[in-house]
Amino acid sequence: MKKLITIQDRLEWIYYVSNAAEHDFYHTWHYHSLETTSTPLLFVCELHQDFIAIPLLKRPIPESTYYDLTCVYGFSGPLSNKKMKDLDDDLIEQFKTDFLKFLDDEKIVSVFSRMHPFYPQQLVLEKFGGVYDNGKTVVMDLSVNIDEQRRKYQRKARHAINIAREKGYRLVVESGTQAIKTFFEIYSESMQRVGASAYYYFSEDYISKVVNTEEYDARIVMLYDGGIVIASTIIMLTNGIMQGYLVGVRAEYVEFSPIRFMVDELTILGRAAGINYFNLGGGIGFKEDNIYQGKIALTNFTFDYKSWRFIANPCVYKQLLAAKGINEDTDVDFFPLYRYA
Repeated sequence: MKKLITIQDRLEWIYYVSNAAEHDFYHTWHYHSLETTSTPLLFVCELHQDFIAIPLLKRPIPESTYYDLTCVYGFSGPLSNKKMKDLDDDLIEQFKTDFLKFLDDEKIVSVFSRMHPFYPQQLVLEKFGGVYDNGKTVVMDLSVNIDEQRRKYQRKARHAINIAREKGYRLVVESGTQAIKTFFEIYSESMQRVGASAYYYFSEDYISKVVNTEEYDARIVMLYDGGIVIASTIIMLTNGIMQGYLVGVRAEYVEFSPIRFMVDELTILGRAAGINYFNLGGGIGFKEDNIYQGKIALTNFTFDYKSWRFIANPCVYKQLLAAKGINEDTDVDFFPLYRYA
């Protein structure tokens, strides 16, 4: 049996996510309810007592009668009441059959979803094709002793952390309106400084909403130098995984690399909260750039990051490319290509 759950079906959406064996805050109803430019949906396929579901965002394709599906900011992909490695072929095949029928009925041209690097979701999605290797995400394993963790730090990273500790930097978890305002100020200034695209800008109202929920554990963390907040991050703790959702550093402190000290301190917080892994993410576009190298300076442990880029209607997809004068064989890393530029 298949069903389509909309954002109006809050309790039903929460039911499936809360009963999933492998999920993250990216899958939740609350996180999807923050979307304002597209229509969130949760597609569910049930067979006997088991289910596979996938949250997506439906968008109209400009100047056409067709639609496409994408995902929220972050890692989502399919979820199930069973771990991906334990799903039986009958359920996967039923999900494939039902989802393809849904795509056809809804005039969907393409589907894009970032896959969660901690879960082998490719075991479901490779049945469709379109699983794409994007790169690596850097992870800290909090199951190891903290002394062992620190021995893996590269020399420059260790030096920056020691200097920060000597200066008396301290990590504080805060909440409330003032904490949101302070984080927003530091984050926005950081994005302007690095010339980030509009994709990485969020309003103060959005920040307030993303942290004020009971569906997942979201915390605003401040790094202080005396009485001055010099850096701030929002961390998410879900299902044994901790992630820095957004982070900012005051311009005058960038040269001191305070984020390295913040990460070291957060691993202590994570262990106290029963966290197994701290996902640091990758470089910009998951390239092995300077940001990536800065994270590798703290750990050489990485997971593969994949995305799902499925063309449901190849004929219309090609027509949309032709209408924009785009060569489908271009080496531009963007999907779907008809939305490029």
